[in-house]
Amino acid sequence: MEFEDVIKTRRSIRSYNKKEIPEDILKKIFEGTRVAPSGNNKQPWYFIVVKDKDKKSKIAKYSYNQSFIAEADCVVICCGKKYPNPYEPLKDNCYLVDVTIAIDHLILTARNYGVGSCWVGAFYPEPIKKLLKIPQDIDILMIVPLGYTSSEFYESKNRKDLKEFVFKEEFNKPFF
Repeated sequence: MEFEDVIKTRRSIRSYNKKEIPEDILKKIFEGTRVAPSGNNKQPWYFIVVKDKDKKSKIAKYSYNQSFIAEADCVVICCGKKYPNPYEPLKDNCYLVDVTIAIDHLILTARNYGVGSCWVGAFYPEPIKKLLKIPQDIDILMIVPLGYTSSEFYESKNRKDLKEFVFKEEFNKPFF
């Protein structure tokens, strides 16, 4: 698939069919994730792939009862570990950016292989950490269900115009 098509047709998918994602496709998705850049090449990310039906149901429950999460073939728990960083402006919070970049690689690579996903940021982390035996020094940053969908991938028309967010030389002076 052409890269522009991947980024333009990536959608938040909240309806999944029962088709299983082959393990070789999951491996390709995580190979795309693995090459994401990170500050000082720290790679502070960890991904837990959950396929167990009971665990997916509990994760959906702990995610404000968003039932579509449990319908996905697998649920990826995206985690990160804080590392010391003396540089401004993010200091020790750089891991948040690093993991977010890796999640974006995950989602775009999944789209490239026809796999739908959704960023889920509404969840209670502690019961999920307990369920999946995640150490206390590891933070859950996002949940990403992955699966095939019968919905169509299409380009969203509800996006800001470039002049609203790309500026030349100073704030609010449109570049284009």
